[in-house]
Amino acid sequence: MTGVSSGIGWGTAKVLIGRGVRVLGSVRKQADADRLQAEFGDLFTPLVFDVTDEEAVRRAASQVRDALGGQTLGPFAIRWYALAYIGSLLLGWRIMRRLVRLDPPVATHLQTDDFLTWATLGVVLGGRLGYVLFYKPLTYLGGLGLLFRDFPAFWRPENAETNLFAVWTGGMSFHGGVVGVVIALILFCRQQRIPLLGFADRLAVVVPMGLGIGRLANFINGELWGRFSSPDLPWGMVFPQSGSMLPRHPSQVYQFLMEGLLLFVLLWLYARRKHKPAQVSAMFLIGYGIFRFIAEFFREPDDFLGLRALNLSQGQWLCVPMVLFGVGLWVWAARRPVPAPVATS
Repeated sequence: MTGVSSGIGWGTAKVLIGRGVRVLGSVRKQADADRLQAEFGDLFTPLVFDVTDEEAVRRAASQVRDALGGQTLGPFAIRWYALAYIGSLLLGWRIMRRLVRLDPPVATHLQTDDFLTWATLGVVLGGRLGYVLFYKPLTYLGGLGLLFRDFPAFWRPENAETNLFAVWTGGMSFHGGVVGVVIALILFCRQQRIPLLGFADRLAVVVPMGLGIGRLANFINGELWGRFSSPDLPWGMVFPQSGSMLPRHPSQVYQFLMEGLLLFVLLWLYARRKHKPAQVSAMFLIGYGIFRFIAEFFREPDDFLGLRALNLSQGQWLCVPMVLFGVGLWVWAARRPVPAPVATS
């Protein structure tokens, strides 16, 4: 197991090492590194660098990425974020199988099993296309130009950053993933002839769990870090991957707590109250949009975008239509007469 000593102090680091956790720690002198490694063995990996040396900071960040990027299984690399996607989908599927049979039932177990494939495609395709369209449209448009000009060159590793199919380089948008899942949901419910709104409400309850797992993976990877925090902030953390050794907000943890844990609890409680079809889905859109909007004040904006109009990030602007649509959906559902239950086979 691997961890990062990010301003936690050597006392805490020793406790972690005593529990078998592998710790990466920063030291200024090679002599200190040799002494600590002799004391702790393989459970301590020293990062020897001067925090004022930018090149040394970049080398240290590379070491951290190598340590936290995932594990290997033979020739295959296993990435934390990929494991988060898989774990989220499987956990959501298992819980959905129970929710769809609650009164009034909206689908069968077999239909829920089939939807897992549709949801996976919606998340991956929607998330990737959303990132391309919302964040880097011109970059990937140039990559498509290369695809038609020089097909072999398009697939070379040095051009992966402009290859919209190279999902392993990163670049997924939650807002795009929502659109993808909604499209998959509509098509699936029409094909299976099951109530769209009832099925969507069940799905909305489990989505925050997947979001929470994804944010934990972001934290383990040391990516999507927060903005600079006060040096006195007790939980401020250093993310060497950011190129700076100053403390930052662990915004991934904030998002895990708000978009994952808190949103799941609120939706679970709301779903147990009397409501009309589509109102749980509407509350998910409203709740996620608000929590994400708040979290973005602590999250470092994308370096290639920065802050947009009114000093808001791209993520915050994408939350605005989500919240407005959620409010409109809730009002529409509240005024809509309750339909008769639909039997499923």
